[in-house]
Amino acid sequence: MSAILVVNSGSSSFKYQLIEIESEQVLASGLVERIGEDVGHTKHTTPEGSWESEDPIADHTAGFAAMLAAFGDHGPSLDEHPLIAVGHRVVHGGKRFHEATIVTDLVKINIEDLSELAPLHNPANLAGIDAAQKAFPSVPQVVVFDTAFHQTLAPAAYTYAIDAELAAKQRIRRYGFHGTSHKYVSGAAAEYLGQDLSSLKLIVLHLGNGASVCAVDGGRSVETSMGMTPLEGLVMGTRSGDLDPAVLFHLNRKTGMGFAELDELLNRRSGLLGLSGKGDMRDVQQAAAAGDEAATLALEVYLHRIRGYVGSYYAQLGHLDAIVFTAGVGENNPLVRARSLAGLEELGITVDAGLNEAPGSEARTISAPSSRVKVLVVPTNEELEIARQSFAAVSA
Repeated sequence: MSAILVVNSGSSSFKYQLIEIESEQVLASGLVERIGEDVGHTKHTTPEGSWESEDPIADHTAGFAAMLAAFGDHGPSLDEHPLIAVGHRVVHGGKRFHEATIVTDLVKINIEDLSELAPLHNPANLAGIDAAQKAFPSVPQVVVFDTAFHQTLAPAAYTYAIDAELAAKQRIRRYGFHGTSHKYVSGAAAEYLGQDLSSLKLIVLHLGNGASVCAVDGGRSVETSMGMTPLEGLVMGTRSGDLDPAVLFHLNRKTGMGFAELDELLNRRSGLLGLSGKGDMRDVQQAAAAGDEAATLALEVYLHRIRGYVGSYYAQLGHLDAIVFTAGVGENNPLVRARSLAGLEELGITVDAGLNEAPGSEARTISAPSSRVKVLVVPTNEELEIARQSFAAVSA
């Protein structure tokens, strides 16, 4: 039975899943990490169990060799589940890539060129592609871009109001991210509701350590909160989200902070961590419940930002069928779900306390029966979406 190997490659690690095409069953998953360090770590999991090993892993090519050894030792057999594609997550596709794309030399050149827009991600994604081509030279490689789903944004939604010539030359515009998750979740929400996605207007809240909002009209992204980079938008674990740009000028003038320090501040020392000293929502929530004033404020700022985006995107859509929570916080935190939508009853949005608090791992409704707008929790599955898009690309 044919399968697709889905790879999400970082600079010193990569995650993988082997997904059988017909059943969409996960046959195996794993993690190869600490690449380039003295001792690397490999974890391989199948329905029969989980195995770990520690050996030096010099680079991504050696990491793929470790992964193949894990398949050979613990299964499933790649001979019995021949690969029809390797699907890769790539963060930034700029405005060039609108859909899943089979890798060619030209595609790799473009990914490398776009690294200036995602210097922490695209080079690492490309390293995974190179390693996969060496490991599976006869298997098509497919790239699925985080930005691709948002290429349907209208010019009014993606254009920043700065000098137009300069913006065009430097490729400055809104690109949006988490597109694979937003695409999967909007489709899964339509399936759960038993309605055609083309008839639905949705707001999808992807709330994890990174967080973004997407307004989906008929299956098309029409608004999204992340911008040229994943820094813009909601308050996140360590990222500031929306900020007056003049704050950076002020900090430079008053403290002498340079570009590298400001980048570090906004991406790694801001958000929940900057406000409360804690970057994980669970820790923030626990501290707030114990009376920690900084944590309480951090939580309120986080919720205030979400509520503002919901109202803004509701206005842009003109009508709203459902709000959908997904990702780690969105799927598992009833307090965030309830309080981020509190006070919106006049807009037809009412969360049912009992349904919201009830545990669950499947798609479910948490809105009150009287709520005109449905409120849903829909687990995301970016790996499955990458597998689906990769299969479509090689089958076209």
